[in-house]
Amino acid sequence: MDDQPLARPTSATPRGQARGHILQTAHDLFYRHGIRATGVDTVIAAAGVSKVTFYRHFPSKDTLVMAYLAYRHARWMAWFQASLARHGGTVEALWQTLGAWCRDPAYRGCAFINVVGELGDSLPEAVALARQHKDEVIDVITGLLPASPQRRAQALTLTLLMEGAIVQAQMGLSWRRMAPALKQAGAALCAGDAGVGATGGTA
Repeated sequence: MDDQPLARPTSATPRGQARGHILQTAHDLFYRHGIRATGVDTVIAAAGVSKVTFYRHFPSKDTLVMAYLAYRHARWMAWFQASLARHGGTVEALWQTLGAWCRDPAYRGCAFINVVGELGDSLPEAVALARQHKDEVIDVITGLLPASPQRRAQALTLTLLMEGAIVQAQMGLSWRRMAPALKQAGAALCAGDAGVGATGGTA
């Protein structure tokens, strides 16, 4: 897997030909255009399936949205962990991985931040899945750090830096401008500079 998490898979589509094709199509459309802007009819037309086939696999749009988020989570986390390992499994690898993603022409920010902003309380299950995704990201980043009593708090700080960069990149700030500040903050955190580590939880 390379540094472009949004590239189309080259292997079989997920869990069955028709279902997998619909889900892959919805993934691309939802991520590129947004969930509210993409209706079921648009997904059906783009996937080239009948309404009967679509509703056999996804009885409602909410069902499709939840399947999209679960698929996106599995796909993105696999890419994220593979990229971190490929770049050395350090905090520096975090910035290399993030930089590659933010420079991807298909980049549209974090799908989970986007879905919470779009749907909010109208689909609580989606918000819960987004929270789970972010907690797992913190778990992975924790694994980049040496063992210490501050390890989890440091991982949260790094995650907050990363999340801010994700949003700024979506708003058009270039990676070239962000990278030095992120690397400086990460290096200071790892060096144990006072005041750099966060003390909050993950709620």
